[in-house]
Amino acid sequence: MAAERGGVTEPNDAPDRRFEPEQTVCPFCGVGCTIEYAGNETATGVSGPVNARGEICPKGAAAFDMVAHDDRLTEPLVRDDGRLVAASWEEALDRVSEAIGRVVDEHGPDAVQFFASSNCTNEENYVLQKLARVLGTNNVDNCARLCHSSTVAAMSDRLGAGAMTNTLDDLGEADCVFVNGANPAEQHPVAFRSYVLPAVQNGATLIHVDPRENDTTTAADVHLPLRPGTDIELLNAVAAVLVEADLVDRAFLEDRTAGFDRLRDHLAAVDVAENADRAGVDPETIRAAARAYGEADRAAIVTGMGTSQHRCGTDNVHALLNLALLTGNVGRRGTGVNPLRGQNNVQGASDVGGLPSVLPGYESVDDEEARERVAAEWGVEPPEEPGLTEVEATHRFGDDVRAAVVFGENPAVTEPNASAVASAFDRLDHCVVIDLFETATAAHADVVLPGSAWAEKTGTVTNTDRRVMRMRPNADLPGDARRDLDILTAIGRRLTDHPDAFEYDGPHEVFGELTRVAPIYDGMSYDGIGDGYQRWPFAAEDGTGTDVLHAETFATGEQTAPLSIVDPVPPADELEPDELTLTTGRVLQHFNSGELSRRSERLMAMRGEDALQIHPDDAAERGIEDGDRVRVSNERGAVTVAADVTATIPRGVTFCTFHYADPVINTLTGDELDPVAGIPEFKHSAVAVEPIDAAADAD
Repeated sequence: MAAERGGVTEPNDAPDRRFEPEQTVCPFCGVGCTIEYAGNETATGVSGPVNARGEICPKGAAAFDMVAHDDRLTEPLVRDDGRLVAASWEEALDRVSEAIGRVVDEHGPDAVQFFASSNCTNEENYVLQKLARVLGTNNVDNCARLCHSSTVAAMSDRLGAGAMTNTLDDLGEADCVFVNGANPAEQHPVAFRSYVLPAVQNGATLIHVDPRENDTTTAADVHLPLRPGTDIELLNAVAAVLVEADLVDRAFLEDRTAGFDRLRDHLAAVDVAENADRAGVDPETIRAAARAYGEADRAAIVTGMGTSQHRCGTDNVHALLNLALLTGNVGRRGTGVNPLRGQNNVQGASDVGGLPSVLPGYESVDDEEARERVAAEWGVEPPEEPGLTEVEATHRFGDDVRAAVVFGENPAVTEPNASAVASAFDRLDHCVVIDLFETATAAHADVVLPGSAWAEKTGTVTNTDRRVMRMRPNADLPGDARRDLDILTAIGRRLTDHPDAFEYDGPHEVFGELTRVAPIYDGMSYDGIGDGYQRWPFAAEDGTGTDVLHAETFATGEQTAPLSIVDPVPPADELEPDELTLTTGRVLQHFNSGELSRRSERLMAMRGEDALQIHPDDAAERGIEDGDRVRVSNERGAVTVAADVTATIPRGVTFCTFHYADPVINTLTGDELDPVAGIPEFKHSAVAVEPIDAAADAD
């Protein structure tokens, strides 16, 4: 509980901590709602760039619960005799620099992997990737690898920029919204209710492509409940109908695309009914969706992890891009291809270089001119060989990779085949974790450093439609915890031969350096952002950002973008006759690995029981009734949850959130990777589902 004192709120059990309202950005998704502390550990919405009416969702309202939680780490921990024990900052930082320095000396800098954080600021992630590269490795990655790396890969390849082509604001001008593999009504509720739903209420057609019926489906005019792993079959069928019915934009195809004749010939061989059968949907519903999308003056695609988290995630997005290019729905308001980001700085962590193949601003590490420009700022040139993705790195723990620095992430839970990943951490020579709680990953660490929560720091984050916004502290730090930026710069000064490169007079100075290194942020400033935002790509000469990308030319610098032939790719897991497909995702009350949301009594009270959604026919065949405990298993492990018998899931498919089951459902997900983006296949795993005898379970 908390006590009010002169407008400042302090928890009773920690009188040295001050909580005071200050405009900042909600940490719980990529929408970027503006909030501030309201007392009693509750956030309130503040009118801001995205939530103009001050709206927030239940996650945002509970955002301060974890900031003031009793489980917060308040002092450094080091491992002695197999146990984590309290230590001074001096001892903990000495252990980090000595142990990682020894790994670098014996095995080279590429033996160290850095995990950046989509939960943390642009400035912090910029310093972390700089630390990796000054040390001599491009082994730095963030959890965008696990959610939208395939989206970025496809969009960067075809259009030149791996981000929303449009803005949340102009989605409201669409005549048709094609939502593929996303559930924004629950996962991005403010974006859905403030931008998408008003368009629908004004007459726009909402098409929802998702295996499950959920809150987004409730508002949809057309629902295509495809089998997981059949996006390409379905999207090729839609494209075939667009061409067959002459719903393409001939002028746009002539002026702005290449390869139409080749794609048209390929689509002529697509049997819409056959593809519909493979996808498990009605062919006439596919035709209705294609007509609605193709006949709209302005049609916008919204995409999520249901599209991207497949071994063919990059190809899935290529198939989506074909729809937009065929119909000329690019470069205008109310159109485009618009990925929705899952954490408040997934976009920014990638923008500032938290990826193994690009420098800040998405310039390739093998671009000599870009490396030289960075070297002029840093005093040392980054390496030119791309580094490892975080999934590639965990597969090499104990071999090529001997140490890890994990900043604000929980890969022992969030990565696929989670049990194998957790075991891999024990093969490292040294692991340091910077976090708020003793997470599943921290349990494998040699040093754990207590960092700062979102409400305790200053800096910037970049939301899902490329708006850079300022974070401001609403709370003091607990105990002896330190601000993340101070921790990272301290490690940089100790660990590298360039300590001066990590001397900053606060986050604003880091941001100033970022704007000189990353061309897309050039000209931005804290003063310019103020209480609003600046959007990239930013035009320094006139102080404005670009709302709609690709209007005259694509970000590749070309006037045309290629149309691509995309062939279906079968899922990695082949189903045995008695197996079902497991797909995973989130619901409104959940966030990322669950470490933060499980520390909110309000969110936990809302979430209900962990459950596996299963169709009534599949349940009846297995003797399962609603509420029964069931064992879900495959060769990677087993998870026990309650059965939620419901017709909102198709036959042959099951669904479970990836947060709360113990062990987590990611125990069962495969680690087969997309060959282009390195993203794992979270959305299709073959599993056996069987009831658990209550008496045997009790024994």
